[in-house]
Amino acid sequence: MKIVLAPDKFKGTLAAPEVAEALAEGLRAGLPGAELVLVPVADGGEGTVTAALGAGFSPRRARVSGPTGEPLTAEFALDPASGTAVVEMAAASGLDVLPGGAKDARNATSLGTGQLLRAALDAGARRLILGVGGSACTDGGAGMLQGLGARFTDDGGTELPLGGAALARIAEADLSGLDSRLDDATLILAADVDNPLLGERGAAAVFGPQKGATPSDVAELDAALARFAAVLGAALGPRAAAAKDAPGAGAAGGVGYAALALGAQRRRGIDVVVDFTGLREKLDGAALAITGEGSLDAQSLGGKAPIGVAAEARAYGVPVVAVCGRSQLDGAARAAAGFAAVHALTDLEGDVEVCLRDARRLVRETGLLIGQKLASHGLAGTSDAPTNVDTDSRKESVR
Repeated sequence: MKIVLAPDKFKGTLAAPEVAEALAEGLRAGLPGAELVLVPVADGGEGTVTAALGAGFSPRRARVSGPTGEPLTAEFALDPASGTAVVEMAAASGLDVLPGGAKDARNATSLGTGQLLRAALDAGARRLILGVGGSACTDGGAGMLQGLGARFTDDGGTELPLGGAALARIAEADLSGLDSRLDDATLILAADVDNPLLGERGAAAVFGPQKGATPSDVAELDAALARFAAVLGAALGPRAAAAKDAPGAGAAGGVGYAALALGAQRRRGIDVVVDFTGLREKLDGAALAITGEGSLDAQSLGGKAPIGVAAEARAYGVPVVAVCGRSQLDGAARAAAGFAAVHALTDLEGDVEVCLRDARRLVRETGLLIGQKLASHGLAGTSDAPTNVDTDSRKESVR
């Protein structure tokens, strides 16, 4: 029996490859002789580089500026044969790499993301996949463009400091130094959100508070982004002028806008990951697929990795089981998502803290239970597998 294991990470506890390996250990014990194909996935945000490395890409590292200017070492993934690089914004400009975790919504920059893209070009990449998510900045991608050679100045010709707030003073965008290799490169924006750059659904209003922005900061940043878009639109032409209203422009503090202004193609993160992992080909001939993530909930239904895996599996007629830390989906939602069964770690252990601490053991035990059920009942056993339990009022996440 061929079983494809394609989980996403359990955020804060296990990386996607660790989830896949733990499931495999349990399945081998419960269903000896099964052919297990491990394909860790991601949704375009954190973990996308890890998924690429699992698919055979090579790791590369570069020294770049972090979100508040402090240097850091960030990793990207490269496939020299195809000239494809996977760059994860969170690695260079993310909340998780803020010094001391101190948020700085007004001044944080995407400069390091641009430097990381340039490092990928230096390494020979001509197809750049930019995964966004978990960003610390709201600078409209100005920093990213600066990392690629652009200069932004005020009325006096002085170069602007980094960060979104400074864009309120932008008067000119000098793109003459923009890396010319971008002209021959393909840029893919892996972003699930469809927010525009500006307004009540824009980068500052929707995502700014997550990055520490106060209500007055949000108003200031939105106005600064509007000025930036007007100046950049004048410099780059109609495509850039229209990009501010395009779906996904508000992604990652407006980095989506800068990428679209450069001509990026926007795609759902899981679709990009499905392509470079070869998941479709690996599903061919499979009897079962197992996917999952830390918290299976309403947000998952918006296009997160498990839903994407389930859709791909359905196209091949392969039943899908989800494994998660906890599930907040009722039976109708699970069925609509395409899951034959959902196994939550909280089925085995009601204490969320224990689930967080012993996630690997519990995932392995879940794999064992699935393997034993398959050994006893075959695929018919997937439809009556234990469902999720309600974690009631507990707020801790295993996402």
